[in-house]
Amino acid sequence: MARAVMMTEIPPSDITPEARYLSRRQFIRGLGVAAGGVLFVRCAPTGTPSPEAIITTHTQMTAAAPTTVPLTTPPPAVDELGNRLTSYQAITNYCNYYEFTFDKEGVARLAADLQLSPWQVEVGGLVHKPRVFDLDDLRRFEQEERIYRMRCVEGWSKVVPWFGFSLARLLRAVEPMANAQYVRFETLYDPAQMPGQKARSYPWPYAEGLRMDEAMNDLSLLATGLYGQPLLPQNGAPVRLVVPWKYGFKSIKSIVKIDLVEKMPISLWMAVAPEEYGFFANVNPEVDHPRWSQSTERFVGETGRQPTLFLNGYADQVARLYQAMDLTRWF
Repeated sequence: MARAVMMTEIPPSDITPEARYLSRRQFIRGLGVAAGGVLFVRCAPTGTPSPEAIITTHTQMTAAAPTTVPLTTPPPAVDELGNRLTSYQAITNYCNYYEFTFDKEGVARLAADLQLSPWQVEVGGLVHKPRVFDLDDLRRFEQEERIYRMRCVEGWSKVVPWFGFSLARLLRAVEPMANAQYVRFETLYDPAQMPGQKARSYPWPYAEGLRMDEAMNDLSLLATGLYGQPLLPQNGAPVRLVVPWKYGFKSIKSIVKIDLVEKMPISLWMAVAPEEYGFFANVNPEVDHPRWSQSTERFVGETGRQPTLFLNGYADQVARLYQAMDLTRWF
């Protein structure tokens, strides 16, 4: 199990500077490179870590042997495609979180006082062992770092060094029933703390969903931190979903409820604008948003644009999930 991670709010003076993070990680002792797609590290237990505890590759991702890297190897400043990590400043100050405000650069200020403890995530529905997980329970799942690209449906993107644990591990803990076909997620509903939820134009609380095989794919991450620090409220603290091959609105923040269900759940954006925001929301440069092209994107903090990759560059890991589907229809 990884070293315990505190999920309470932390002052700016305690944040690991980006330069220090890139020169030496305090929360891990090594680097793993998963062949075929994504950089990720399993956080080592306290004490002297073994190579097996540091470099791990899931069979869903690749059958190839993982690349073992010496423990003294410095952490990457780029993802596996050579894209530079987005700065901590940009990640934490340029955010979509409508529960607080439509202003991307105003979220951090309005979210700063969100109460993160106590916090519980209720997991139920079509499961044999429904359970309520508190923060200590979530910390007991072995934490990993995953460097993922995040592509917003609006045409901008980030490269984020998340840490957390695979959603599949939490779902297996509650033992899904055979008829569970989808997973529905729900965000905290608290208009007193989240002023944007006072707007009646949206069917709060925010809800999202995945098909069961998507949720069980190893890339689907429950994130508890980034850049070696606990998540801040504006980034979805204390726990959020990250699904890197889908547009960012699928990666629901500040989760309080997860239900396994038989029928496809209606997400908030499907309810608001179903012709623009489909259930699957897979990154696809060949399928434009009704109001703009999806063929290119801009990394936050940079000026130029670059071509958008099918499934955000993770096709090797997830394209098989959609082999029988017309992705121009199931957008």
